[in-house]
Amino acid sequence: MKKAGVAILGLGVVGGGTYQILTEKREYFKKTQGVDLTVENVLEKNVDRAFSLGIDRSVIASSIEEVCSNPNVDIVVEVIGGIEPAKTFVTKALKSGKTVVTSNKELFAKHWTELEAEAKKMHAGLFFEASCVGGVPIIRALQEGMQANKILSIKGIINGTTNYILTKMAYEGSSYEEALKEAQRLGYAEFNPTADVEGFDATYKLSILSSLAFNKKICIENVYREGITGIDKEDIAYGKEMGYTLKLLGIGKDTENGVEVRVHPTFIKNSDPLASVNDSFNAVHLVGDAVGEIMLYGRGAGALPTGSAIVSDVIFAAKHDRYFYANFENNKKGNKETKFVSDFTSKYYIRLSVADKAGVLAKISGVFAKSGLSINEVRQVAGFEGEAQIIIVTHLCGEGQVKKTLEKLKALPEVFAIKGTIRMED
Repeated sequence: MKKAGVAILGLGVVGGGTYQILTEKREYFKKTQGVDLTVENVLEKNVDRAFSLGIDRSVIASSIEEVCSNPNVDIVVEVIGGIEPAKTFVTKALKSGKTVVTSNKELFAKHWTELEAEAKKMHAGLFFEASCVGGVPIIRALQEGMQANKILSIKGIINGTTNYILTKMAYEGSSYEEALKEAQRLGYAEFNPTADVEGFDATYKLSILSSLAFNKKICIENVYREGITGIDKEDIAYGKEMGYTLKLLGIGKDTENGVEVRVHPTFIKNSDPLASVNDSFNAVHLVGDAVGEIMLYGRGAGALPTGSAIVSDVIFAAKHDRYFYANFENNKKGNKETKFVSDFTSKYYIRLSVADKAGVLAKISGVFAKSGLSINEVRQVAGFEGEAQIIIVTHLCGEGQVKKTLEKLKALPEVFAIKGTIRMED
């Protein structure tokens, strides 16, 4: 039976869940996987946290050097989060020849190139299943289950915090601020929620996933990013009336014109499988040229779901003597030959606050016509006295084309404000 010693760096929510799975299921893994996994070290500043998990003092390391010099440690699990000290710790572990398993999407998205180079140099493993979509095994599916396909697109709800907030706004009529407070109370959102609500977290994940899907290094700088802080519950309600659900999506497409990667709020039809993914759940929809459509769904965060992904990597590493690295040119700034589409096409939902008088709609339609934008649907909703809400849904059009049109609309004295602009995916 193969044996492997594990060290866990960080005993927060995910680290604690990982420790729980490794210790409680040790006999189960011996029986079903043929591996004996033992926790040889933990590195945690809060010693009381370690004691609360039943960890013996002899297992608690005082430094990363102690972990790296421990001959009984084969696999180092990093669940600290952020860049430092995680990057220093992971680099030291790799330099010492230890295999690393990480859930740190920011670290991996920003420093994948350097970490992989170090792993290759030392013939060590570098695993990151838990960095994207919690307990959903999306990375292993891309690396080992979809090789027969050229993946044409990847589209997903890959941040649980924003999905919870948008669900509350859609089903309970909560404002963004109310839904955020509730998410913070339940532990879905941090005290400083910027990484989630501004789309940074989803951007890191899309960078990793689209790189694997398209076999090209996609840097975070290549990903268009827009968060949910500007979303109004009125737009969600109007979209609902029109048969659409609002989600923060990560969208990647490998097209003839180039690679398109973007994170932003998106209206999708209620019939889209992603529309029924609510609360903190995540899902990823893939399209392969041979297999067609595939969707993976599950918990996108949490102690045990994320711990599940980490332990899956630990077991894989313990059972395999050879490791696999990126099958594309993993340059820090990507490949110069890769073309990116910045002026992507989409349908658009546009809500305007306008003067409630004759001729206004004709003027607005004239601006769209002169800009070459085709209107698919128009709705007018009563507003306050002297004001009306006009909702316009366009046919497919370019991002740059829409931005120029919005500037022209702002110049009309009859247009008081552009209340909402949301892309739509069929």
